[in-house]
Amino acid sequence: MSGTLNLVATPIGNLEDITLRAVRILGEVQLIAAEDTRRTARLLRHYGITTRTTSLHEHNERQKTATLVARLLAGDSIALLSDAGTPIVSDPGLLLVRQSLDAGIPVVALPGPSAVTAALISSGAPANSFTFVGFPPRRLNARKRWCEALANEPTTLIFFESPHRLITTLKLMMVCWGDRTVALCREMTKIHEELVVRPISDLIDVVGTPRGEYTGVVWPSPTQRLPSEELPNGADLLSELGVLTNNSGSRRKAVRELGRRYGLTTKQMYNEVERIKYLCQ
Repeated sequence: MSGTLNLVATPIGNLEDITLRAVRILGEVQLIAAEDTRRTARLLRHYGITTRTTSLHEHNERQKTATLVARLLAGDSIALLSDAGTPIVSDPGLLLVRQSLDAGIPVVALPGPSAVTAALISSGAPANSFTFVGFPPRRLNARKRWCEALANEPTTLIFFESPHRLITTLKLMMVCWGDRTVALCREMTKIHEELVVRPISDLIDVVGTPRGEYTGVVWPSPTQRLPSEELPNGADLLSELGVLTNNSGSRRKAVRELGRRYGLTTKQMYNEVERIKYLCQ
């Protein structure tokens, strides 16, 4: 009889955020497969758990999965842990789950901490329907395409981002999505936990030097779209803006006048101009 593969959610910061069931299972299984054994060791020491651990991360997942499946088939039960939060979500382990299911091995999820849901419920964004989109691509051109593909997504969006790419990503989002409201959650459940809810343009100014781990929650695409069909083509609109800027001596005044001509607010016209400039690059 095979063992069970247990998918165990672990704290995303505060070590008290773990279920009694998770503590029991971690002590009962024969092996813990952890994304980072050093980080997991701190959690195990805190709860006096002595179960043996082995690493399972993105660089060794393919090589080690077959060995872990063999142990499960031989009768050992295994707990799968990510660095923090719920396994599989933007973390390794999917291959192990799929091969376990294919082999008829029971797979059991132990619900618990998740950065995705923690950010969503604290953000104030609509929570009846949401889409988790993970980490934006690392390469800039791929990140631009990623933003473009999500521009008209009607649900709340939740994403992860590293500190050194955060500002660039926010700027791309503003160009592609407009100045939507975003909640930035930093270091959730930790000592320096911070939640800031602002339009993207304000976030870029107040973030300062990004530090720590970020989860972002983006308000849905507005149902009222810009009347783009009533606007001139991109080159003509930019040309018209240039003339107005030269005449008034102020780009802000020119954008306001251009918006008045086409029935848009100054902010809507600014976002449309930035979108066109980006597309013309």
